[in-house]
Amino acid sequence: MTALAGKTVLITGASSGIGEATVRELAGTGANLFIGARRDDRLAALARELGDNVAWRRLDVTDADDFDAFADAAEAQFGRIDAIVNNAGVMPLSPLQALKREDWKRMIDVNVHGVLNGIASVLPRFVSQKSGHVVNVASVGAHIVLPSAAVYCGTKYAVWAISEGLRQEHDEVRCTIICPGVTDTELGHDITVPEIAQGLEQWRKKSLQPDAIARAIRFALEQPDGVDVNEIIVRPTAADM
Repeated sequence: MTALAGKTVLITGASSGIGEATVRELAGTGANLFIGARRDDRLAALARELGDNVAWRRLDVTDADDFDAFADAAEAQFGRIDAIVNNAGVMPLSPLQALKREDWKRMIDVNVHGVLNGIASVLPRFVSQKSGHVVNVASVGAHIVLPSAAVYCGTKYAVWAISEGLRQEHDEVRCTIICPGVTDTELGHDITVPEIAQGLEQWRKKSLQPDAIARAIRFALEQPDGVDVNEIIVRPTAADM
């Protein structure tokens, strides 16, 4: 048993990548996990594999009402909510001159509004119970900007700012920003500019595995009361940025 035993953690984007790895990392800690994503078949399979302390509900993080219902279902299932890992994200990179406005909108909706919806769904509960932990998965893109990644990095800078604001506004709520470097996930699978997709494939030859990020998330969550790990940047050793 660990410091997370008996606590309830919500995890978004849990059907693959960092989200799935986090579910697997936390499943043996004694925590109750309530997991969400759009691909409910994967969620159901993961819950069946990992046991009764993992429950799921289909979730569209861009829909505020759906996120509220997700949090309500978690509380009904496990009695309370102690932490949320806002992990869902998209990264359809393109140069600005490509004018991919729909991709820009989707990144803002998922990466920024999705995090805000997650915070809104749990913050009143955390304030009322005078405890809670928000973990927001950002990116090294919250600290650097690269060609073709201006909008994506902008969304991750926003996540960084929102997280820091939340930390300062609430003494009773812990807030952690996790900034992964290049990681072997599905992120970027929807890039439609061939040369950028090829570049990402080359960049990923130096990538971390998702479990490295999951361990960082677990480390932050397991800290004792009164200790708030504000930010963790995790890069592959061979990374040059």
